[in-house]
Amino acid sequence: MAVVTATVSGHFCAPQQSAERLGIGRMDEDLKILVIDENPIRRAIIEAGLEEAGHHNVTSLGDATGLVQEIYRLDPDVVLIDLENPSRDVLEQMFQVSRVVRRPIAMFVDASDRASIEAAVDAGVSAYIVDGLKKERLKPVLDMTISRFRAFDRLRSELDEAKSALKERKVIDKAKGILMKTRGVEEDVAYQLLRKTAMSQSKRLADVAEGLVNAYALLKDGD
Repeated sequence: MAVVTATVSGHFCAPQQSAERLGIGRMDEDLKILVIDENPIRRAIIEAGLEEAGHHNVTSLGDATGLVQEIYRLDPDVVLIDLENPSRDVLEQMFQVSRVVRRPIAMFVDASDRASIEAAVDAGVSAYIVDGLKKERLKPVLDMTISRFRAFDRLRSELDEAKSALKERKVIDKAKGILMKTRGVEEDVAYQLLRKTAMSQSKRLADVAEGLVNAYALLKDGD
């Protein structure tokens, strides 16, 4: 579940890359920032704002063609995209980029609607700023973008870990059931057998259980 701040008339909307690279204590000047803006004047505003905020490792692109490939090639820590007045197709293209690349992404637009804001959040855009492209606001926008990315990435990691733990528990339960059926033992004995085997083979309990389940399925298929 992501925390969202609404975006209207220059205020922030935020609900994702390696969060380790954005760890606490990283110096601002070390951040690799990628700016995408087809408008040279607006791009200059962003570059000037970043420079004044102490960010000097900045790369700018005036063309969004092959953007995903460029992001992987340049490997930035943060991506700032200024779209000015984008069409629905352009917005969707940028949302697709956000879904593919795990980077903190801030997106600037001059106007938007509720559907676009919700789509931006769903796509994992870390900050969606409407009518907020001002040089003096680049620093707080950048800080918020990184903060939201960290929070979202942490929640996603916790969810992945919970899903993995649940999957492993189901495999272990299935392996215990096989041992109870084939050995005629109680559940706690079946568990101890799995645990003893895992320790003797220096393997994870879940890996031993998965091996047993797979072997049992193979033997059954051969009957």
